[in-house]
Amino acid sequence: MRFLGSRFFLLFVGLLIFCSLMVIRQFNVNRAKHVELREAFILLQSRGYTNEAARLFGRLLAQVPEETNRVLIDDFQRTMMLVDPGSQHPENLIWQYHWVVSNELEKRSESTLKRALKLAHEK
Repeated sequence: MRFLGSRFFLLFVGLLIFCSLMVIRQFNVNRAKHVELREAFILLQSRGYTNEAARLFGRLLAQVPEETNRVLIDDFQRTMMLVDPGSQHPENLIWQYHWVVSNELEKRSESTLKRALKLAHEK
């Protein structure tokens, strides 16, 4: 009986480890797909394929609300190298994406600040 119980315990632990690894793998796959999409968008826009870049731009915009802060910061830094944030270029999709990401990060930082203030005032 004791052997049977330890066998099920080991099977449970093995299954738990396997599932955890699969979840981590899926996170990495999703992030890699986003990076590939962002880089394809930048390449197409910089080479003048505006229609194709616009399609990828739409897909990127749809993903912005669900992305993590880390992914958005990576996108912000990547696009910062390609645009002049001091001037406006609304015809440039890379510039537009940069400002969408920037505004999303600013909005998120405001909610994070409000939460931090709330935590500080709790007793």
